[in-house]
Amino acid sequence: MRWNPDARRSAVALLVKLSQGRRNLEALLEELDRSGIIRDPRDRDLLQALVFGVLRWQGRLDFILSRFSNIPLARIEPAVLAILRLALFQIMFLTRIPPPAAVHSAVETARVMAGPWVAPFVNAVLRRAALGHSTVVFPDRNALPVPALAAEWSCPEWLVARWVGRYGVETAADLCEAINRLPPLTLRANTLKTSRGDLAAAMHSFTTETAASGTAPDAVRVSGLKMPIGGLEVFRQGWFQVQDEAAQLVSLLLDPQPGETVLDACAGRGGKTGHVAQLMQDRGQVVALDQNASRLAQLMDEMSRLGASIVSVCEADLTQPGNWERLGPFDRILLDAPCSGLGTLRRNPDIKWSAHKRDLNRYRDIQIRLLERASTRLKPQGVIVYAVCSPEPEETVDVVEAFISKKPEFRIDRAAGGLPEAIRPLIDAHGFLQTYPRLSYMDGFFAVRFRYQS
Repeated sequence: MRWNPDARRSAVALLVKLSQGRRNLEALLEELDRSGIIRDPRDRDLLQALVFGVLRWQGRLDFILSRFSNIPLARIEPAVLAILRLALFQIMFLTRIPPPAAVHSAVETARVMAGPWVAPFVNAVLRRAALGHSTVVFPDRNALPVPALAAEWSCPEWLVARWVGRYGVETAADLCEAINRLPPLTLRANTLKTSRGDLAAAMHSFTTETAASGTAPDAVRVSGLKMPIGGLEVFRQGWFQVQDEAAQLVSLLLDPQPGETVLDACAGRGGKTGHVAQLMQDRGQVVALDQNASRLAQLMDEMSRLGASIVSVCEADLTQPGNWERLGPFDRILLDAPCSGLGTLRRNPDIKWSAHKRDLNRYRDIQIRLLERASTRLKPQGVIVYAVCSPEPEETVDVVEAFISKKPEFRIDRAAGGLPEAIRPLIDAHGFLQTYPRLSYMDGFFAVRFRYQS
């Protein structure tokens, strides 16, 4: 399905492409931006609001649509279902768009994208839903907690069932509610070039609100940004990276020191790489390893913008024998492992509908293998931090237990690293750093620090 200059039609196309399961939301948004077909920033903002809103509330939208459609949703063509979801989201959540206008726009979109014969069906469903959505009765939470939370708070039932079993109904409900809130935009001041105070002052005129965080020491929360991040002069000058506070805490737990050698074993585009370099005051050596050459090229561009000169890259697959085995040994290693991403559902609502329970065991096996391989490059008495943006036991506790059983020379280091005193209560009695969206402004992260006791 092709992109279209009309923001709503491109939103439909994006939702259909997502439903096909070949690429994630981030990749599709990048593709859309590269196409240049949507030129007005206001249209781009509308498209993003529609897509993220539909994905965030898809479960609730579907529950309501199913009450007004005489055709089961599973039998509706993907483009038509996307049009229905998008229109109902506008009716329910975007109060500036009158319901008749949302219905009319959806009918015309269906006529063009799916055929004129579909328009009467779309018109009938949406007119009924516009009038009756507020009267729809959801399952009773006391009698049917899992279906109730899944429908009311738009979460897949398999995930809700896990949370209800692990946390109880009320805490699971709080978590479901939290992941549907719009996440804050958090910046990490790059102390190689500025201070948190100076960054906050510089951002003040470009936002409706700017505040230094009481959690991560270099974090600045901003809201109401008045222009794209890339258009800010302070961004071009490398004063900050966009990074959630939970991700910042992981690098602080690693606690890299100036002059050390550090491996960022799954570096990606370099969010944590840049933080590690600044914590080291750009003194020492950081090797960023990733199997994707394109990501590493972006990482080096990012290091240039930040003024981090101690970073070099290595293209390698850590799960396979290769040139990475000649690296090191290192004083510290950061393994921010690939994972389900279930701790980032606020920012990546598409994961709610693409993730499956079976993925967790697959990720666990990969994570154990990566941790075992990375640990071989550590110096005696060195530190390795394992981190994932997921709260699920398969990717957290299970990985730790499997690693320690196979590598008894490693022990959990319960020292809090470079974490500020106020954050140390986030480390539990087992030595696990865990954050949850329902308890703070942060994403759901898990991290643990091991020491190699040779």
